[in-house]
Amino acid sequence: MRELKKLTDESLVKGYISGNSKCIDVLIDRHKNKIFTYILICVKQRELAEDVFQDTIVKVIHSLKAGRYSENGKFSSWVMRIGHNLIIDHYRKEKHLALVSNDNFDFDLFNQPKYSAKPVEDKIVYDQILKDVSELVSLLPDSQKKVLELRHYKELSFKEIAEELGVSINTALGRMRYAIINLRKLAEEKNISLSIN
Repeated sequence: MRELKKLTDESLVKGYISGNSKCIDVLIDRHKNKIFTYILICVKQRELAEDVFQDTIVKVIHSLKAGRYSENGKFSSWVMRIGHNLIIDHYRKEKHLALVSNDNFDFDLFNQPKYSAKPVEDKIVYDQILKDVSELVSLLPDSQKKVLELRHYKELSFKEIAEELGVSINTALGRMRYAIINLRKLAEEKNISLSIN
């Protein structure tokens, strides 16, 4: 065990995938405080943080066994991303399960999302989605990135985009289409969820 502790994260991951189950114990022990602290800061409830932490470890193990680890040399970042996504999933599920009770009626007229205040969890999810989208957009080819920025951030029409870039409207539309396709692929590859619901 002492020898295993000297190995890099990457070597431990390879060791675990090759069948040495002690490697995952060393990895978890090495990063558990950082991961748990991050989860606890996000959810602010120890019991919930413990549940999310356990779910994170289970998902990490399943992902490693299924060969879905590709972040060479960035094991802790990869685990943090899994934990973060599980936090977001928890708040999404909780949002759909939350009900307002009104015992004086057979049904509650005000039990509709449009009447409820947006909880802090929604803001966390929304802010993370904005950050994730920004990171994904930065990975697009320049031609696609430019069209996307002009359309969504400057709110230009495709005619205006075509004029500004000196291309046809069809070229501008095509670049936007490929930008969206590539964003979806990148989000899937990086295991990033871009929806609030």
